[in-house]
Amino acid sequence: MATELDVKNLEEIAKKLRCNVIKMVSTAGSGHLGGSLSAMEVIVYLYFYHMRLDPRNPKWEDRDRFILSKGHCAPVQYAALAERGYFDEDVLWTLRDIGSILQGHPDMKKTPGIEITTGSLGQGLSCGVGMAIGAKLSGKDYKVYVMVGDGEIQSGQIWEAAMAASHHKLDNLVVFVDNNKLQSDGITREIVNIEPIREKWEAFGWEATEINGNNFEEIDAAFQKMDWKNGMPKVIVSNTVKGKGVSFMECAVSWHSGAPTEEQVENAIKEIGGGLQK
Repeated sequence: MATELDVKNLEEIAKKLRCNVIKMVSTAGSGHLGGSLSAMEVIVYLYFYHMRLDPRNPKWEDRDRFILSKGHCAPVQYAALAERGYFDEDVLWTLRDIGSILQGHPDMKKTPGIEITTGSLGQGLSCGVGMAIGAKLSGKDYKVYVMVGDGEIQSGQIWEAAMAASHHKLDNLVVFVDNNKLQSDGITREIVNIEPIREKWEAFGWEATEINGNNFEEIDAAFQKMDWKNGMPKVIVSNTVKGKGVSFMECAVSWHSGAPTEEQVENAIKEIGGGLQK
């Protein structure tokens, strides 16, 4: 883990990964861009600043664990893993191909750096609770990080897992709620209203913080405030913008899934201002 937050460097990484995510989905002809882009800053912060990892040894026992419970947003995690050195960047352009190690949802048996297979929404936090309990029982000091979607927390299993985490005093577990306020069907609050999110997690016994999840300084500040020895699991409600970074994708439910045209890819990359290699 780095000792000093270099926001400019993290922003440059985020630009590159945004471009790669857009090109990946375009090349594949399908995928989920909106939620991948909204989650970008949290993913970059964890993989390139905060988490204890060794890409040369993905199964290192003392590594921190990350679970992308909203598994349809796998492109953002794949882009981060490639940039971090888990596999060659050229592999990104095989997204969703038959036989590729990068399928539409994360697969722990195919992709280095994937901790658990996800895709069925609502299940990732339960896996994270199990990993965090495992760390406690084995005397390990690694942390477990789980990202869930705002639409995903409409699932009852999320709250069963939240109760279990509080009961077992899992202060080594951190959940990020990617609160971009849209899901596949439309506006989240109009489908099943989940607000107030922070207060709900607090009622379940969690240490809760609410931030702008597309701002590296606010993400870092949330971590600086955490009490890692208070017996409380942590949740960071990350208010984000679906499709962040591309004006015609931002706050548009139509970009929950679907591939951009070549022209849209060019326009998006110009707007982001990042580099792209292929």
